[in-house]
Amino acid sequence: MNRMTLYKVYWKMENKLVPELQEHQLAYEQLLLKQSASALCWLDLGCGHHLLSPWRLEQERRLLAATSWIVGVDVDFASLKKHQTIQDKVCATIGHLPFKDQTFDLVTSQMVFEHLQFPENQLREIARILKKGGRLCFHTPNSRGYSTWIARLIPEKLKKTLVYLLQKREADDLFPAFYRINTPVQIKRLAHQAGFAVEEMDLFCSPAEFAILPPIAFFELLWIKLLMSKTGRPLRTSIAGTLIKT
Repeated sequence: MNRMTLYKVYWKMENKLVPELQEHQLAYEQLLLKQSASALCWLDLGCGHHLLSPWRLEQERRLLAATSWIVGVDVDFASLKKHQTIQDKVCATIGHLPFKDQTFDLVTSQMVFEHLQFPENQLREIARILKKGGRLCFHTPNSRGYSTWIARLIPEKLKKTLVYLLQKREADDLFPAFYRINTPVQIKRLAHQAGFAVEEMDLFCSPAEFAILPPIAFFELLWIKLLMSKTGRPLRTSIAGTLIKT
């Protein structure tokens, strides 16, 4: 069977087993819609190839068209060159952002926290360039989630092959992950130390990682169904929320 046929099989299983499952990327998108409406100056950290998921390109364009000014920052120059929607882009590290104090109203980070090697220092740098009362919206894996555990256990050489098979992501789109600010407790503690307060935060389930392998995806969906219960909440696969600079 081709890839699209496998996905169709998966979507039928998902609709039967967990019809209430919401794409975790959409939860993050809702945060952006809410916060970006009043942001005059917006910085997207680790902007990579896109702000939202690739399949949300039109929604991304509409979202950015409604903002006054947005800048994208990424340490990987090749990724910046591929970005289709953000016009103003800067190659820099999060630990040394080339902006004046209190420049931005809003900072966003999509799948970035897991890559922070020195999260407290890097959060302080983000706080520096945010105005008082400015917000940091984030979306990141939960290090207690099963997909993170799998990623940590798989050898690097095998991981590149597996990620390409499951997600069609090339090896040059994979970066080291440290998971040092990837639980709600870690986020609250480090945010407080860096001058932030948690405005809102929640845990979300992701669609099955093994969607193109229906026999495995079936059992994965049963696990996801458990995670969507109150008991399974701490083990959900991703965290999204908003921090406010105090």
